[in-house]
Amino acid sequence: MQKPDPSTIPLTPGVYLYKDSRGRIIYVGKARILRRRVLSYFRPEGLPAKTRAMLAHAVSLDYLSTTTEKEALLLEASLIKKHRPHYNIVLRDDKQYVLFRLNLKHPFPRLEIVRRARRDGARYFGPFTSALSARETWKLIHRAFALRRCSDRAMKNRVRPCLYHHMGQCPAPCMELITPAAYHEAVHKVCELLQGRAESLLCGLREEMERAAAELEFEKAATLRDQIRAVERTVERQAAVLPGGGDMDAVGLFPADKGLALGIVFVRGGAVTDGRAFYWPGLTFEDAPELLSSFVSQYYSQATPPPRVLLPWLPPELEWEGDGTEEAESLAPETPARAAHTPTEEGAVPEEATDGKALLEQALADRRGGPVRIVAPQNAADNQLIDLAQANAREEARRRKSQDGQSILERLAKALHLAAPPQRIECVDVSHTGGRQTRVGLVVFTDGQPSRPDYRTYAMPDSGDDYATLHAWVARRLESGPPWPDLLLIDGGRGQLAVVERALAEAGQTGLFRLAAIAKARDERGQADRRAGNVADRIFVPGRANPLPLREGGPELLFLQNVRDATHRFAIGRHRRARQGAALSGELMCLPGIGPATARLLWEKFGSVEAMRAAGLEELRALPGIGPAKAALLKEKLGKLS
Repeated sequence: MQKPDPSTIPLTPGVYLYKDSRGRIIYVGKARILRRRVLSYFRPEGLPAKTRAMLAHAVSLDYLSTTTEKEALLLEASLIKKHRPHYNIVLRDDKQYVLFRLNLKHPFPRLEIVRRARRDGARYFGPFTSALSARETWKLIHRAFALRRCSDRAMKNRVRPCLYHHMGQCPAPCMELITPAAYHEAVHKVCELLQGRAESLLCGLREEMERAAAELEFEKAATLRDQIRAVERTVERQAAVLPGGGDMDAVGLFPADKGLALGIVFVRGGAVTDGRAFYWPGLTFEDAPELLSSFVSQYYSQATPPPRVLLPWLPPELEWEGDGTEEAESLAPETPARAAHTPTEEGAVPEEATDGKALLEQALADRRGGPVRIVAPQNAADNQLIDLAQANAREEARRRKSQDGQSILERLAKALHLAAPPQRIECVDVSHTGGRQTRVGLVVFTDGQPSRPDYRTYAMPDSGDDYATLHAWVARRLESGPPWPDLLLIDGGRGQLAVVERALAEAGQTGLFRLAAIAKARDERGQADRRAGNVADRIFVPGRANPLPLREGGPELLFLQNVRDATHRFAIGRHRRARQGAALSGELMCLPGIGPATARLLWEKFGSVEAMRAAGLEELRALPGIGPAKAALLKEKLGKLS
């Protein structure tokens, strides 16, 4: 790539994006001063090999200016997550961690299991990587402490206590059988438990149980005894690592033969509650400094950070952040020598550098709503946590390797004759009923795992022709833009594959991404074999009349079948939702005075006739364009629906 004209590069903070010949973003970086940072890539010598490789593939450069460097940091993490550039270290993790949520502002809070923390003033506890373990804990808590389980809407419209009240697991606040003050006593105990203060909670429960037994209140004492047992079951598997308590996340690294693994353990209330591990093939220990800083920035863009984040060491990126013509730059591990100020091209000394660690801590503090510190190990307890995180990383590196030492994506690349393992796989499927409510479902797998936030649904014209639908869908997908898949898998046979290939050619995008189709095996009559347990599906690729010779039940074929099945379920689910919406709208429009616009509003808000009938006047008035008079009329008409 040719050196850009310095006068065309802004002197503001921002983000720069290198693109290849096909317009794909291959690297995203941030800068305190864009001009200084970008020009540092074009000095005559001293660039790392990774940077030289990136520049060899780059043909253009774009800029996005920001007001502050912190905004540039947040924008960089967002763009890396969206575009997954080849030369960035990308956190490929589809998983939204499980959290417990308690809205303490409500007079009768409900303990919910959620996947994302919002800035709504509620208390969040976690994270938990295992949804099954979190749900078991949730059940134990409800058996020990009587809290409501119904939603706010259901509680508002309830006319008699639910079954859980008769089982002794709900105090029936819907019927005002408990005061908010008494209810919040149980909520406080749940908060103590979820914050890791189990010992103080158990001591209080035991004292209360002994007091109830002494006063001959044996039924209350038995309830307290059950609560104690449930709390003990909840915390018995948690390993205490911080005697003084405290919340933190600890990160450890492990260099494998063909990649770099990272482990993170979650410490809440002084005890290890959960952990998670990641693996990046192709990285070496030289990439560890960049990996650590990139991981912290990207990971906590979607998760609430604790007050303390423990790293095995502080990488130079978090000790000093420069923008001039440094000897090291962001694509390679930096050295302590980078801490020295160096002159710019004009010979002037750059203004005082920003503390990268303080900048990142400020961004995390905004996310948490409280102070956050990024630290290196300072004592034996910290070293113990780092060792535990490293053990998780080591296990992840071992797990990621198949029996012959190749990952599933490497084996898939070999089976499909791809130049490199397909890090991003997209799969499409068409679903309709008699040509009505046609939907195309798009499922995305990144690094071999489903990336649910990237799933998409395309509402297509009703034609009843799957080939025409796929042809039209290609244009819609091209309009959506990058990131482009490394492999597009089509649920169908040679015909569907040929249609997509032709549509790409007509759009002038031949070779934009690799194509493959997966079709059901044929029985002796030539019909698609849809029997349960069938593993003999056929894989077609362009330029080949016969299917690829993949072994039945082999890992490559099983992986592609898993991707296809996930897409099939997703597409059918979205089609059924559209069909139900159409049926509901038709039922509503049978009522006088309700047209398509009002029916659509009701469907999008409530989703079912039962929910509409249970809605109060305030909820109906909250709909756009619905005043008090129309809300009362709607309430009357909805009551007539069966």
